[in-house]
Amino acid sequence: MTDDAANPDAVNPETETRAPEWLTVPDLVEILDEPVGRIHRLIEEHRLPATRRNGPVQVPAAVLRDGEPMSETRGTLLVLLDLGFTEDEAIDWLLGVDDALGTTPLDAMRQGRKAEVRRAAQLQG
Repeated sequence: MTDDAANPDAVNPETETRAPEWLTVPDLVEILDEPVGRIHRLIEEHRLPATRRNGPVQVPAAVLRDGEPMSETRGTLLVLLDLGFTEDEAIDWLLGVDDALGTTPLDAMRQGRKAEVRRAAQLQG
């Protein structure tokens, strides 16, 4: 795991925006202190959104809080998937700034705005 992956709040000085950091399954095994099978189950259950777009399975570091998956992520991810989003599209929405929220949906959830994020997600359909 790189130092940047451990810091989901790393800022790109050129754009002054936060670049998404990605964690692989071995990173998650170490961080969550769970076996590989449990990590894959968390992904299958949509408790951890995952992508293969850059090769191996990767999860955005921003979905972790205090060394655990953010519980709010699953419900929002399921709303997006039910609307027809692919997993990659849902991840992009979670990580991108939403004008209605004024921040990224993941940051809004960290601020305790889960209901507002879910309403914004439902408007994506």
